[in-house]
Amino acid sequence: MSEIALYTAPKHRNVLLPVFDAGAGIPCNQHLIVHGGSAMLLDPGGKKLYQDVFAACNRALRGARLTAVFCSHQDPDVVAALNGWLMVTDATGYISELWRRFIPHFGSDRLVYDRITPLPDGPTTLDLDGCALLVLPAHFLHACGNHHVYDPVAKILYTGDLCASVGTDDRVIEAGELDAHLTRMEGFHRRYMSSSAALRAWVAMVRGLDIEMLAPQHGAVLRGRDTVARVLDWLDALPCGIDVLREVFTLPAPSKDP
Repeated sequence: MSEIALYTAPKHRNVLLPVFDAGAGIPCNQHLIVHGGSAMLLDPGGKKLYQDVFAACNRALRGARLTAVFCSHQDPDVVAALNGWLMVTDATGYISELWRRFIPHFGSDRLVYDRITPLPDGPTTLDLDGCALLVLPAHFLHACGNHHVYDPVAKILYTGDLCASVGTDDRVIEAGELDAHLTRMEGFHRRYMSSSAALRAWVAMVRGLDIEMLAPQHGAVLRGRDTVARVLDWLDALPCGIDVLREVFTLPAPSKDP
């Protein structure tokens, strides 16, 4: 699969990089935001895909310089290759302050650890060559330290594991295809998102943004204002996590006497 341009303007581009074969691993999306002469890579991925993603990223940069590598949370499919990216570029890495000290377990070299910047719990902004990207809390969706990025130029909200889908090769979904797509999202969200309360708090926050697209780390990008509105309504009402796991917390049936 080739890269997809999600947004293109004279000084600003948003690129969905190709999907590469992860073997038995879950397929992942890598997104690139380019503004002026600088670029941010989001959720760079694991070591298995590192060389392919690195080559695709270099092609998509078109002369821009990679200055930031953003990690929404700590999962290996997000951060396991971070050390490689920081060793061969002068980019700054970003991850929740709750997870920074876990990154060395993926092999983060002492020479680059000081370039991994901890993100605070609350909202903040990251400057990308004059473009103020908004970093938003998304804690417990699903990691306890979790952040999303909103691009105010392209009006794209990058949502990490939230809004992810599995079992589809579709890369972009619009309103007319959404009903079937939500069924592919439901099982993942009911188990991987921690609670309905966290979902509702996140939805209430992001309704204040002007969003044209929701861009997750797995599966299809959700494009169009109608699509976004319907997905937010769906998430707002979805039982998930600790609210639906009561049936799992059971003791095994007693064994019968022989």
